[in-house]
Amino acid sequence: MRWVRFLHHNEVRLGEVCEDSVSSNKERFALRSLKLLAPAQPTKIVCVGVNYRDHAAEMGRAVPQRPVLFFKPPSALIGPEETIYIPNSERVDYEGEVALVIKERCKRVPASGAYDVILGFTCFNDVTDRATQAWDLNWVRAKGFDTSAALGPILVSPDELSEPLYLETRVNGQVRQKSDTSQLIFPIPKLIEEITAFMTLEPGDVIATGTPAGVGPLAPGDTVEVEIHGIGVLRNRVARANA
Repeated sequence: MRWVRFLHHNEVRLGEVCEDSVSSNKERFALRSLKLLAPAQPTKIVCVGVNYRDHAAEMGRAVPQRPVLFFKPPSALIGPEETIYIPNSERVDYEGEVALVIKERCKRVPASGAYDVILGFTCFNDVTDRATQAWDLNWVRAKGFDTSAALGPILVSPDELSEPLYLETRVNGQVRQKSDTSQLIFPIPKLIEEITAFMTLEPGDVIATGTPAGVGPLAPGDTVEVEIHGIGVLRNRVARANA
């Protein structure tokens, strides 16, 4: 199945996507006519750092022995076509990623059962204040600022997709990242096993699986797009915060 969250007459609604239309409460809408929201309402966004070998190399970091984990707060979340407001920093980067949304409350999920707890996959942009990250030891400021977690547009159930999932990030139409989930250092089942070994995940929680090589800076006026084949394009404009 394919789902969206959208705003209709100031009411947040869920709908099932079929080609270019959305069905919700026995009503049908043209997909392009809707104001789409982030397709999940997480209690937490668990992100994975340094999960592609080529990204580790470009950042000058060793390949980790276990997944590198950090959080983004729910207050950082925005949806498709919303604006990313970047802080006044020397460098703020895009990081296109494959994200998954958790279906049910779960803990201690073995890798063999990981797909049983996945509701669906979607696109994610882990916007990062790279200059701040250099001194921010726990990455709270660098990764958790408002609008730093773009998610969407559509949530697609695992049975609708063929793996590996192909990811492409573009800035102003120019391709900056291109990879697929076969290149993950820690594959998705391993990530779920690792995270749920010590943490309870709730329905709607998001796991962002890491970014490949090709990260780079954003500037006010840019348009950044994260596309996953079979899911769609997460598109956001960029502006300066407090401008």
